Amino acid sequence: MLAQGVQFYSAQVRRPVMIAMLQFLTLVITTMFAVAAAAGLDWLFLQVAFLIMRPATARSMPGHTELVRGTAQLARVYSATR
Repeated sequence: MLAQGVQFYSAQVRRPVMIAMLQFLTLVITTMFAVAAAAGLDWLFLQVAFLIMRPATARSMPGHTELVRGTAQLARVYSATR
């Protein structure tokens, strides 16, 4: 009874609307993938930038104690003569 008053459109009228909705959905999904890819690349480039900006002393390198001892000995020698 209620369905008798509802107007149903033919398939020829609904088809362009369905195509438009499909194209809009495709655009939305493509945009979401693009945003996710951009965010991922942004995070990756930020990590690389921080890695490049680290100072050289942040890497663990064995120290040369001979040079330090020799410099200290030279400082003692020069301070004693003055």
